[in-house]
Amino acid sequence: MRYSIGEAAEKIGTNPSTLRFYDKKGLLPFVDRDEAGRQKFKDNDFNFLEVIQCLKKSGVPVKDIAKFINMCLQGDGTLKKRYDYLDNEEQVLEKKVQEMQARLDFLRFKKWYYKTSVEAGTEAIHFTPGTNFVDPTTHDQYKEKLRETSDIHDLIDL
Repeated sequence: MRYSIGEAAEKIGTNPSTLRFYDKKGLLPFVDRDEAGRQKFKDNDFNFLEVIQCLKKSGVPVKDIAKFINMCLQGDGTLKKRYDYLDNEEQVLEKKVQEMQARLDFLRFKKWYYKTSVEAGTEAIHFTPGTNFVDPTTHDQYKEKLRETSDIHDLIDL
């Protein structure tokens, strides 16, 4: 089956201008064109589009995606290079996931901190007695509560 740019965009959940941008940047050399020069997407093209979208959403620069697509089009001689490229991207993405998880964990700690302060009517419950400084054990208190709960949202949501 053949798809117009609008149909292809709808099928992958984007808009035609995104596909035009991809084409302009050399990401769609596999897409056929009709006599009038309009793109005609084939069913197999959606495999490439899925790869492009995944890499783009993972933060891979467009020029690097274009290089990867071109390697794919070169055939079996680039299999190991493609594998190695994706292996490297996996490591980069894993690091990003870990960094984001650390940010999410800290944000949730602060939500717990403020939720318990709101419930107590004062932030002072987290201060070292006689000071306006957060008690160094506050984070440990949160971690203990976290171990005791089966639902994080019971702990952090007001």
